[in-house]
Amino acid sequence: MFDHLPLTTPATPEELFALLDKLAIAHSTTQHEAVFTVEESAHIKGMIPGGHTKNLFVKDKKDNYFLIVAEGSARIAMNHVHPLIGAQTRVSFANAEKLMEYLGVQPGSVTAFAPMNDHANHVQVIIDEPLFEHELINCHPLTNTMTTTISREDLLKFLNHVGHEPRIVRLSTPIDS
Repeated sequence: MFDHLPLTTPATPEELFALLDKLAIAHSTTQHEAVFTVEESAHIKGMIPGGHTKNLFVKDKKDNYFLIVAEGSARIAMNHVHPLIGAQTRVSFANAEKLMEYLGVQPGSVTAFAPMNDHANHVQVIIDEPLFEHELINCHPLTNTMTTTISREDLLKFLNHVGHEPRIVRLSTPIDS
């Protein structure tokens, strides 16, 4: 009857912070009003140094799911991204139900930290290479009312620890092109 519900409760920001501490990952978190889009979060960029992320939860027609993590201002041509990320067909945005089921977050809170909730490895993590031009990376800590800063090396360490070794691929086109 409840087959669609996750087997475990999604992690909280506090559980994320505890895991980061356990992994000896330095992190700092800034609280702010809820932001749902990159545009709404523009004012936060001036307050917090580093690369600010946008996250795209997509799927192909074969029900393969991908979390694309890119710099907030990156332009990604969704109709051309599928061969670069290993999708079998063109991709489209996945629905909110699958987002909660697989990553344990609501729309607006999608984050590179969410794979800690994907215990069955339903989702492949893809990082847009230009994001790693930044030493510091900023992500929501499973909620869109905070931003957590960690180093790019520690983001890789975290993702590997939770069983989601990312593929790092250039997906975006330069802003000036």
